[in-house]
Amino acid sequence: MNDKRIMDIELLRGIAVLGVVFHHLQGSLFRDGLAWLGSVAAYGQFWWGVDLFFAISGFVIARSLVPQLRACTSAAQFWQRTRDFWIRRAFRLLPSAWLWLLLMLLATLFLNCSGAFGSLHWSLSLEEQFYLLLPLLVLLCRKYLAWALLALVLVQILTLRSALLMVIRTDAMALGVLLALWTARGSYRHWEPKWLGRYPGLGPLLLILSCLGLGWLATDGFNVTRYRVGALAVLCALLVWIASYNRDYLLPRGLLKSLLAWVGSRSYGIYLIHVPVFLLVREAWFRLAPLGTTGLNEQPLLAMACAAGLLLLLSELNYRVIELPLRNRGAELVQRLGAARSPVPSTGVTSC
Repeated sequence: MNDKRIMDIELLRGIAVLGVVFHHLQGSLFRDGLAWLGSVAAYGQFWWGVDLFFAISGFVIARSLVPQLRACTSAAQFWQRTRDFWIRRAFRLLPSAWLWLLLMLLATLFLNCSGAFGSLHWSLSLEEQFYLLLPLLVLLCRKYLAWALLALVLVQILTLRSALLMVIRTDAMALGVLLALWTARGSYRHWEPKWLGRYPGLGPLLLILSCLGLGWLATDGFNVTRYRVGALAVLCALLVWIASYNRDYLLPRGLLKSLLAWVGSRSYGIYLIHVPVFLLVREAWFRLAPLGTTGLNEQPLLAMACAAGLLLLLSELNYRVIELPLRNRGAELVQRLGAARSPVPSTGVTSC
């Protein structure tokens, strides 16, 4: 399976992370909240960006990993490829996560006059557990993997989500994996939504309506169904399905798409960094303005501009200095381990 990045998937990553960033403006950047943000939240919330991330992760990881694992001819080869996958994921995810966790802890201790850094919240564990468990699921379920995933999705969709179950939701990830498995079948091409390409304005309209619909489903006042989280997972998976063909169905190529795809390529850093940046701006405002966060609320556009500039700068630095170099280090380590276990060609000379 081709591991090349899909621009339409990067587009969805960009939309997902922007939704999460916007969702955290209220409470993280503006501690006391803004009236207009509260009004927006009453009609549409954007925490569904996390579910879209989950669906994307399930698809992107499974489309390359599952075929590799299924092609293994021995248990040793299976565990070698699983180990290589875990090494690449660790080098990809953990250095940035640990760096920003450490910086948040240091800010809590030494840069916290306003109390902005008084609490620490981190939410990467579910995705990291998925990376650990997916190879084991492939091993245990074998040819029944799709059925096991489908059962997992149905159980969650038909279950009323409590606060605890919201934390462990995996239906969007499972749907992403199912989509990746489907790409190996002929029916995947048969069901390609080519009709979106025949009407250029239809894809962007569908994308906008989907985002609005996801936002509406995510609101606390949505009472049409008790199973809104499952509905969110299905809608996110449908967007990933359309994007998986990489035919510009959702948005034509242009400046807007390039910008969103750039944001998508930096989405991991933006996801990690945006809350620390919001808290840092609050702390700086407290030190520079006697009114503290009240002064920040009186100049929301300036505060958001400062936060956006700092977030873009730090996420680009994180991408260039941390993510790319260590991702390459992980790939090099996997190559060295592969070379070390390759048999040495015989030279015809025996040693004593």
